[in-house]
Amino acid sequence: MNKWLHSWRAAIRIARRDAWRYKGRSFLVLAMIALPILGVSAADLTLRSSELSAEEKLDRTIGAADARFSDAQVGGVPILQSPDGEMNAPAKDYGDRGWPSGSTDVTAAFPAGAKTLTDTIGNAKLTTVHGLLQTEVRELKAADPIATGIMPLQEGRFPQRADEIAATTHFLETSGLTVGSTVTARGFDRPYRIVGAYELPNDLKANQVNVLPGAFLAPYGKAAEKAGLMKPDTSTTHLVKLSGGFTWNMVQQINTKGVAVVSRAVLLDPPADSEVPLYQKDGWGNYETSAAAQAAELAALGTVVGLAMLEICLLAGPAFAVGARRSRRQLGLVGANGGDRSHIRAIVLSGGLVIGVAAAVTGTVLALILTFALQPLLEDYLGQRFGSFDVRPLELLGIALLAVLTGLLAAIVPAITSSRQTVLASLTGRRGVRRSSRVLPLVGLGALLLGAAIALYGSVVSDQVVIVAGGSAIAELGVVAMTPALVGLFGRTGRWMPLSPRLALRDAVRNRGRTAPAVAAVLAAVAGTVAVATYTASSEAQERAEYQARLPYGAVSALVVEDGGRDVPAVREAVQRLLPIDARADVDRIVVGKPGCSPYGQGTGCGRYEVVIPKANECPLWASTTDGSDPSERFTKEQRRKLAEDWRCKEGDSGSVYVEGGLLVGDARLLAILGVKDAGAERALAEGKVVTFAKQQVNKAGQVDVKLITDLEKADAADREGKPTPGEIKSLPAYLMPANERSYGMQGLITPAAAKAAGLTTVPVGSYFSTDGMPSSEQRQKLDAEIAKLGSDVDLHLEEGFVSKSSIVLLSLTVFAGLVTIGAAGIATGLAQADAEADLKTLAAVGAPPRVRRTLSGFQCGVVAAMGVILGSAAGVLPAVGLRLTEEREQVRYYQEALDEGWGVMQQPPHVPIVVPWETLAALLVAVPLGAAMLAALVTRSRGALARRAAT
Repeated sequence: MNKWLHSWRAAIRIARRDAWRYKGRSFLVLAMIALPILGVSAADLTLRSSELSAEEKLDRTIGAADARFSDAQVGGVPILQSPDGEMNAPAKDYGDRGWPSGSTDVTAAFPAGAKTLTDTIGNAKLTTVHGLLQTEVRELKAADPIATGIMPLQEGRFPQRADEIAATTHFLETSGLTVGSTVTARGFDRPYRIVGAYELPNDLKANQVNVLPGAFLAPYGKAAEKAGLMKPDTSTTHLVKLSGGFTWNMVQQINTKGVAVVSRAVLLDPPADSEVPLYQKDGWGNYETSAAAQAAELAALGTVVGLAMLEICLLAGPAFAVGARRSRRQLGLVGANGGDRSHIRAIVLSGGLVIGVAAAVTGTVLALILTFALQPLLEDYLGQRFGSFDVRPLELLGIALLAVLTGLLAAIVPAITSSRQTVLASLTGRRGVRRSSRVLPLVGLGALLLGAAIALYGSVVSDQVVIVAGGSAIAELGVVAMTPALVGLFGRTGRWMPLSPRLALRDAVRNRGRTAPAVAAVLAAVAGTVAVATYTASSEAQERAEYQARLPYGAVSALVVEDGGRDVPAVREAVQRLLPIDARADVDRIVVGKPGCSPYGQGTGCGRYEVVIPKANECPLWASTTDGSDPSERFTKEQRRKLAEDWRCKEGDSGSVYVEGGLLVGDARLLAILGVKDAGAERALAEGKVVTFAKQQVNKAGQVDVKLITDLEKADAADREGKPTPGEIKSLPAYLMPANERSYGMQGLITPAAAKAAGLTTVPVGSYFSTDGMPSSEQRQKLDAEIAKLGSDVDLHLEEGFVSKSSIVLLSLTVFAGLVTIGAAGIATGLAQADAEADLKTLAAVGAPPRVRRTLSGFQCGVVAAMGVILGSAAGVLPAVGLRLTEEREQVRYYQEALDEGWGVMQQPPHVPIVVPWETLAALLVAVPLGAAMLAALVTRSRGALARRAAT
């Protein structure tokens, strides 16, 4: 035992000395191993630090309170809830009928002796230095001890009077305001002074202001209603503090009053799933990650880690071989002084151990330092504060051990190769005759065939993507095992090459021990790149085929549905002034009630309208039934598929020319911008008719019926009972557009004069524009800045056609593969130069010009890169094709099931193409080997020391 320990101690000392002597090579290998360790360790520290404990989550959501009460909005009927309070449902089963709705008195659920604090949230447009900013307004007495922790104060103080507010730091940065500035809301002349700044730890990018309860939202809502605008929606919860807290039984008792509860005691000690009645209902359950999903995640993580370690080993292995080659004489002296093969293996393996330990320490320490130093930036990027700087020693130790293991694995092959050399060969520098393994290529061929068969089965028979990925990985490992034999096949092409490339190819074939790992590393990187690039290019082709333009190319739409079109004139003027506009078409929308009513009928005294579909034109799959059952259940699968082709069930095309209710108010200029050239439509508009693109809307009399619904409560009750919606019907003459005309989402168009004659109230909603040319990025940025100053919620769209989102991905993959290729080829070239020094001196002695040395180095690097790229390109296509075939089967099956269920009429048949990214392959096959060769030639000295060649 002592002998073994002393021998390893000596081996480690020798390896440490050699690592320090050859700092460049050592730093290269250390960086290759340490960088992944740095990334994984930093990710682990960031993830663990960002994870909040239950206590930390409660401090940020309910402060120092024991519970938060909220109205479940089910009219006060008893409910069942999850322990965390995020899910709830009425305790009674209402079947196909809609759930009850309405508010309840939450204060009636407060237990005796409880202290409460009201927390109300709404929205308003606040004045800023730049214009207006949509801001969340929170009425909460933040200075109260119960609210401690919800909004930590950063500067100043919390409001103490009704005319004071505090604001989040992000709001102050965005608005250009500071503590001490004055702010008001749009249309509200009451000023407020900013007295403090705070932050929301869970949302650092929130634009929010804090005021005392009742100081803002109520008077602001009255002012808006008086001006004919919508009152801001608000939601109110209650922070409750009670001695002893709220147990699960108490929470369930409070649930009987229609009130949901987030309890500190329950979250810190949650009940078992069997004690939660909500989880026992059909369709509800504890949606935590299943064991199978966790196993799949661990398998995926293990695969990624394994492939990363394989890549590092393949890259670092030749570097250790370089060190072993240069230490050949030293290793020979060890053998000459009585050392056996195990001692030589120990010395080389110790090199991997020393570098691995150094990489582990370096990567872990740098991860700790960088994560701690960059914590504020990481918090800003994630948008939330860390709970604490959470260091998990065992996890970091496990990650560090991966570095040590990687270093040892990378040194195994060089250690075995060095131990097999004779003492005489090591001392004299003779390389001897080495034969490559004949078993390894056969094993690789078997793995290739097996992996291809598994991937083929996964893509053609099974629907499991994991099977395709696993088979592809096995096939790729098989190609890696066959690399030495494939390198030999490449060598046969040398007979047709000039002197320098022929020497480079011969050298690569003769020294497969250093060539094969480098080629395999390039192969693995390129195969992954080609697989992802092929899959990405195929997905992009599918997206391009499925893309539906919202407007004609170059057209612009600008719509504002809030505040009764108050900002529409300013938006129209800004678009026309800043963009190259050719024509403009103004459009309005129909409103039921006050001008400020939303299209959905929100607001006091507001209603809505709908275009009535005649009974004969209703799709049988969606027609209402008297008993409330699913109408599609009345048909067989074959009948449902036939109905999918029925005109009554056809959906119109999508686009941005859409308004809630289906009827847009405009004129013929809109048709011109949309590219509609039907003369009949223009005549119909001039005659006061409704131009409709939906055949289902036209009744037997050739009219479109518009129903005005003023009482929304009665309408909702009728919908729940399956009765016709009550409302006034106005019949308008209609003109049906030809089926081949593209509508871009528009269902019907009526002129302002015809709408007025029919007694319909309209308000501006926006405009559509055609352009002389595609607006530049600068013009669009100016327009965005101009609209941002208005503070309105503007739906602005410029139709650019399909824009590829994967070009940057393909470029990044190409650059990554190129760097790995050049790195691996450079390592192999360095080893080749160390091995071929005697040959180069011989060439110089027989009169070879100095450029031969530089040219030979460049071709050595280029040969390795070219072989790896060619093999990797062939190996990378298999997994991408397999995954696409699997996706095609899944999508076709999903589409067929949708047709059978009756809702496939809303979908298009799947189109799953397989596209090879020839540009990426060309860059890899040509540019990368050529760049590697040129780089190696440039950094290689053309002249070397002339010496007498040693006798062989």
